[in-house]
Amino acid sequence: MSFVMPNFALAIPEIWLLAMICLVLVVDLFSPGRESAAAFYLSQVALLGAMWLAIQAQWGLDVVDFNGTYVADSLAAVLKVSIAGFAFLAYAYSRDYLRQRNLLRGEFYLIGLFAVLGGFVMSSAANMLTLYLGLELMSLSLYAMVAFDRDSRIASEAAMKYFVLGALSSGMLLYGMSMIYGGAGSLELSAIAEAAAAAGSGDILLAFGLTFALVGVAFKFGAVPFHMWVPDVYQGAATPTTLFIGTVSKVAAVPLFLRLIGEGLGALHGDWHVMAMIIAVASLVIGSLFALVQDNFKRLLGYSTIAHIGFLFLGFIAGTDEGYSAALFYAISYSLMAAAAFGMIVVLSRRGHEADAIDDLRGLNERSTGMALVMLVVMFSMTGVPGTVGFYAKYAVLKAVIDAGHVWLAVVAVLFAVISAFYYLRVLKAVYFDRLEGNTEAIPASATVRWVCGLNGLAVLALGIFPGWLFAVCRTALGG
Repeated sequence: MSFVMPNFALAIPEIWLLAMICLVLVVDLFSPGRESAAAFYLSQVALLGAMWLAIQAQWGLDVVDFNGTYVADSLAAVLKVSIAGFAFLAYAYSRDYLRQRNLLRGEFYLIGLFAVLGGFVMSSAANMLTLYLGLELMSLSLYAMVAFDRDSRIASEAAMKYFVLGALSSGMLLYGMSMIYGGAGSLELSAIAEAAAAAGSGDILLAFGLTFALVGVAFKFGAVPFHMWVPDVYQGAATPTTLFIGTVSKVAAVPLFLRLIGEGLGALHGDWHVMAMIIAVASLVIGSLFALVQDNFKRLLGYSTIAHIGFLFLGFIAGTDEGYSAALFYAISYSLMAAAAFGMIVVLSRRGHEADAIDDLRGLNERSTGMALVMLVVMFSMTGVPGTVGFYAKYAVLKAVIDAGHVWLAVVAVLFAVISAFYYLRVLKAVYFDRLEGNTEAIPASATVRWVCGLNGLAVLALGIFPGWLFAVCRTALGG
């Protein structure tokens, strides 16, 4: 078989990002001072350039190249823009926080860029090997980010838990992929889809491979019963790292499901949608109920994330383009809300004090009306109050699952959405009705970080008022 030169222009987002990683590494090595200003600005330029290149090189295409291992399509473009965009936002929040704690080093930005590169590779994976390589590149980077503060015992403990459980889930995913390869006779997702359609649900090897693969995917999302790491990692890691994991990795997990389960094993929907139902309901129950008793705001957001992943899985359960586009819309919308919520912790934190308890939000309205309004918009949106982007995201996945004939699932989801309103309103009670003891303290964050948080909240509000354009983008990306 003759060698065919691949079209490297299709992979220009990854090539650009890898080249910029090398540049950041060299520049940071020789740049004077300890604040890594050059690494920060170059990293932001790298992310903005990657977003632009993803749109220019891949939007509107549907091309498989690099010997069947890489796909350039609209879905990849949307995912890459979202991943790079949330990484850009996380870096914008992080600089002052890291400087105050003597953690401002170029390695933080480099590790994050490697994680973004892993997400890019997953987004364009047309082969199980490519998918797994991208996943491991992102996972290893995230383990290092969690342990970045080497002097923090709780961060080291969280990183160890994350690493051990992550390695276990990666092993299960790889084991499932090996079974899928044995059943389909190919690593290419298109060939796997054809084999699954021909074999149907009677192929035991494919069915077992699907089960193990779904376990690995559920862990990466943080879905029940593979959620044990989420609250510990969210609480133990530095807040910028938690923000990065809570946004970038959640969007990056979407192609892991869509490419492997949705595209590759879509013909076995009758097998995997039952397991996905169990995961969705368990995530809604555990996430909502455990969040009720949390006093730590980061742990509350961790369990809240688990409940939101339950909603996200409702879109997957539908097994249709409409359901998948609703899940993609939900992932992007939730990540934008989570960025603002974790960003508020960054805004209120100062050297020697991590403002990660709900009590730290007491009297926020007296300290800063603007920041209180941001928290109001975000909590209402997470609750799913009509008129917010959270409401539209929930409506989209509920409609998809109802159209698929699972009305009872929608009823369960609405019930636990009502329960979740309690702990979101509890946060707003602290913001607006609880009073500070003693003199009112000024917001410790710099004006830059406050502006970033304000613009983040404004983006959540704007997306709630005008959700149609993002719906349209997600539908187009999924071929709708």
